[in-house]
Amino acid sequence: MEIDENENPNANPNATTSPPDSIAQIAPVEPPIPVAPTAILPPIAPIPRPLAHLPPVRPPNGDAAKATNKDADSDEEGDDSGPEYEISEESRLFREKQEKAKQEFLMKQRAAALAVPTNDNSVRSRLRRLEEPVTLFGEKEMERRDRLRMLMARLDSDGQSDKLLKVLEEEEAAAANAAGIDDGSYEVEGEAVQYPFYTEGSMALLKARYEIAKDSVVKSAKRLARARRKRNDPDEDEDSEINWVLENAKTFSLDCSEIGDDRPLSGCSFSHDGNFLSTCSITGVAKVWSMPDVKLISSLKGHTERATDVTFSPTTNQIATASADRTAKLWDTKGTLLHTFKGHLDRLARVAFHPLGKYLGTTSFDKTWRLWDTETGDELLLQEGHSRSVYGIAFHPDGSLAASCGLDALARVWDLRTGRSILSLEGHVKPVLGVSFSPNGYHLATGGEDNTCRIWDLRKKRCLYTIPAHSNLISQIKFEPQDGYFLVTSSYDTTAKVWSARDFKPVKVLSGHEAKVTSVDVVGDGQSIATVSHDRTIKLWSSKNAEKDKGMDLD
Repeated sequence: MEIDENENPNANPNATTSPPDSIAQIAPVEPPIPVAPTAILPPIAPIPRPLAHLPPVRPPNGDAAKATNKDADSDEEGDDSGPEYEISEESRLFREKQEKAKQEFLMKQRAAALAVPTNDNSVRSRLRRLEEPVTLFGEKEMERRDRLRMLMARLDSDGQSDKLLKVLEEEEAAAANAAGIDDGSYEVEGEAVQYPFYTEGSMALLKARYEIAKDSVVKSAKRLARARRKRNDPDEDEDSEINWVLENAKTFSLDCSEIGDDRPLSGCSFSHDGNFLSTCSITGVAKVWSMPDVKLISSLKGHTERATDVTFSPTTNQIATASADRTAKLWDTKGTLLHTFKGHLDRLARVAFHPLGKYLGTTSFDKTWRLWDTETGDELLLQEGHSRSVYGIAFHPDGSLAASCGLDALARVWDLRTGRSILSLEGHVKPVLGVSFSPNGYHLATGGEDNTCRIWDLRKKRCLYTIPAHSNLISQIKFEPQDGYFLVTSSYDTTAKVWSARDFKPVKVLSGHEAKVTSVDVVGDGQSIATVSHDRTIKLWSSKNAEKDKGMDLD
């Protein structure tokens, strides 16, 4: 009898069977002893290395950062294997920058969804209720509305919705009052809404503006006619003239050195005819010297604090001084006090005459500059506009413009005929201390604490050239007053330097002072330069060709 192997799937294939006997008997089938099959081992695969543990992303502080860190901690609780790696500083800064850009985008998205009034009076009213500035200097209607939109979005994101709701309720109540529903208290609110951002000037200022405009038209016509003649006249060779002036400037040398005071000197100025030189010091005393022998003529005593600047009138021999006692004074060369100009709330920095000689500009640390009438001593104009102290001031040769600079690293150009700020010159990274107009009428030079002198083109309204002039701050800058073919800078690095106004390359270094050079001035014909310093000395630098030129003029 055959046994089908399929009937016993548990049969051991390795078991041996005995030969059958003569009598066929069916032996009881014993359960087979299980034998472990020999397993065929597969080839050993390479053991992979564990992946490096990725550190959790750590965004900037905030709710989003807390939530992210919390999720990361919960993910790491069950996996303590693997090392932690610190994120690099570069990656952290990049992620912070990315998160900041994301927040700004979300802020703009939130601001776009807000309802902002389109009426400028309503925008001003809401800004006032939010205790924000109603208007910023030079801000237009659309810029003001955008500022309000971003302010509302910021309040909303900071969770100050209650403040916004309160402002909206006040506006609704004001509108109801204006409609006549309430007791008529809207008049006060109406006055607040129609807030003027200007101050009405006096009749004296109006007359001064008329006079300045009338005189500037005549002077500008003469300047333009002269420029056209130089351009079109074949006998006029401007390049040769500039080359001659620059070659003459290369011969500047120390002609005279005189002790000016017992304390450091702070300012100097030549008279319009070059016959006098005035200086001032931190003792509060200004002095008048004869030229070119630098002999003392008179002392101007009257300030109770240190004197910060001195200047001569462009038409007469009157002298103006500025002081830390918050006043400016007008003198004659004999030392007689003519006027005292009071009104500034903080110490004065610089002082400058208008080309007409009838008006005086002063700058102060009270963030304003003012225009005074030298004949009456009255204040004509109080001009704000700088966010920090105003330091330097200069007037255009035509008399139509004024330039101011200050510790806010800005220089501003003002139209004296209208009172408007027509140009804001941004480029310096530190306070601007000196400003000067070129006689050509369209170049303006500024210098400051960033050790650079910047040349601005008023026609293109941009910086034309940046001169890395000194190794320390620039205290004063002056163009040669006749043609503006060169300019001079003084610095706290104990030197003064002469620069070409054509390509702004250095022409001459005037070194001789032992301390900070605080001020510089150029005589009318460009043949002499005066510098004063904290070493208490006045130094007069003259061209070697000056005497030859005078002889040629006489012939």
